[in-house]
Amino acid sequence: MVPIQKKEILWTKSFIMLMIGNLFVFMSFQMLIPTLPPYIKSLGASGLEIGLVTALFSIGAVLSRPFIGYMLEYKERKSLVLIGAVALLLVTIIYPLSQIVVIFLLFRFIHGLAWGWSTTVNGTAAVDVIPRSRLGEGMGYYGLSITIGMIVAPSLGIYLYQVTTFSNLIIVSGVLGVIALFMLAIVHYQTPESVKKVKREDLKFSYLGSLVEKTGWYPALITFIATFGYGSIVTFIVIFGEERGIDQIFLFYLVNAIMASLSRPFAGKWFDNHGPRGLVLFCISFTFVGMWVLSFAHSNLFIIIAGALFGVGFGSLIPTLQSWTLSITPENRRGVANGMFFSSIDLGIGLSGIVFGVLAQFVQTATLFQISSIFLLTAMVFAWIEGRKRKRELLEEMKEGA
Repeated sequence: MVPIQKKEILWTKSFIMLMIGNLFVFMSFQMLIPTLPPYIKSLGASGLEIGLVTALFSIGAVLSRPFIGYMLEYKERKSLVLIGAVALLLVTIIYPLSQIVVIFLLFRFIHGLAWGWSTTVNGTAAVDVIPRSRLGEGMGYYGLSITIGMIVAPSLGIYLYQVTTFSNLIIVSGVLGVIALFMLAIVHYQTPESVKKVKREDLKFSYLGSLVEKTGWYPALITFIATFGYGSIVTFIVIFGEERGIDQIFLFYLVNAIMASLSRPFAGKWFDNHGPRGLVLFCISFTFVGMWVLSFAHSNLFIIIAGALFGVGFGSLIPTLQSWTLSITPENRRGVANGMFFSSIDLGIGLSGIVFGVLAQFVQTATLFQISSIFLLTAMVFAWIEGRKRKRELLEEMKEGA
């Protein structure tokens, strides 16, 4: 009889605490995402300046990631994780100090530097504590902390922005940041042996080398294209709700979170059993349909339907692409690959903010959503091409084996 292999343990205390801590990091940050554009608009910002709220942040995040990716090749995880959490908390609480658009945008850039640091380190720390045999499932659950933060927190942020002051919104965000810091402080981190053996003086820093990990560039490219399309929603959904007179726009994020939570376990197991490519096509298809449903929304019902489609689609797409990127990356380069992955998200959303911020001066917001859906189709084509290429490689391997 063939001995039954025992499954490696996924749900350790460290994994659970890291996942919850990361959830509160994203909650603290993401509740500001949909509220900062209308807030800066109230300060007298132009359409381009509204787009810069997202763009400058993304530029800051991308600039910081190569440095932290380099540090992750030789440094222990815990100190890096805690530095990132503290930096995010400090930047968050200084936002109300500025009523000037230019100063506000400067704070946004600094926030991006801290965000690039934190997301890269936290994601790498998660990979370190997840058993290799359950990477897709583990990153799927870890990604759930990202998705719920990206989806639930904006609902909370929008609600608070509508019923209270911006300063109170910042206070709530700061409290969530403190909770995140506490959770992350009690995690028992696992730094790979291959990293512990490396000395800083043995490594040569290359900005480009720490910005791009060549083994995982293709799924990162797909991520960039897909998030470029999604970026129009991040920047303009609150403004869209105001234009259409939809007073419950937060339902989009709420239903999104529910459906993402329900679908994520299935997506993670699909990844481990069948690989990422078919799953990526499935997720992008749902997201594309959701984008068009949203563009035609004039009532809460359409907002709910669009949120459900995005929850199943985009809610599983990001962790699937992250797992794909990390699964084909050498262990000692996971920090760089993780930084590249998150940079592709931030670049996609940030550049989208600029492009659609300019277009918003000439077309309606609903039209922006329809235009941005083209980029989702483009991402789907790239995923399909990679799938065909992989099938040809498998056939050639089978022929050689025969």
